[in-house]
Amino acid sequence: MMEKSGIFAGDDPFAIANRWLSEAEVAEPNDPNAMALATVDQAGLPNVRMVLLKEIEPANAGGAFVFYTNYGSAKAQEIEASGQAAFVLHWKSLRRQIRVRGHVEREDGDKADAYYASRSLQSRLGAWASHQSRPLKSRARLMAAVAKITATKGPNPSRPPFWGGYRITPLEIEFWADGEFRLHNRFRWRREKPGSAWDICRLNP
Repeated sequence: MMEKSGIFAGDDPFAIANRWLSEAEVAEPNDPNAMALATVDQAGLPNVRMVLLKEIEPANAGGAFVFYTNYGSAKAQEIEASGQAAFVLHWKSLRRQIRVRGHVEREDGDKADAYYASRSLQSRLGAWASHQSRPLKSRARLMAAVAKITATKGPNPSRPPFWGGYRITPLEIEFWADGEFRLHNRFRWRREKPGSAWDICRLNP
């Protein structure tokens, strides 16, 4: 295995990613778990938007990056069509980033229920009220929908059937750290399929 040291040390990319995220939680002022998620539509035109990474699943549990959304959203529809996505976590405070590309599948069971239940009541009701990515005539219309849902669902709404998680299982992970004179440090982990051995390569800046 390629010799790595310092912040790149380790033989488990999910453990390295978790370590970097933990350091970002101390240094980054806002949303250290914010990631830019990229998908493509049916014409092959890319889309990218910020979402919140909610879990880095360890290698012994399958190894994946998990986020949650409305299954009717544009991002979800594009994921369902292709089964693939990419994202980047960028921490300006640390001058580091992690880039990931891989396969995507739904996280639609007990784990999704538990995460939904952990959200604030307002967020849980909002998930029911919003038809994410669809046209909205006015904010007043949205707030009226929230009020209606509040009256019908009560203080403990269940997870909507159209809302849940996605697990991105990587085929490629790149760890990037800023270097002097723009001579950055980059290590790419790549494998042919989930569960196969990683090939690790240092990349030119």
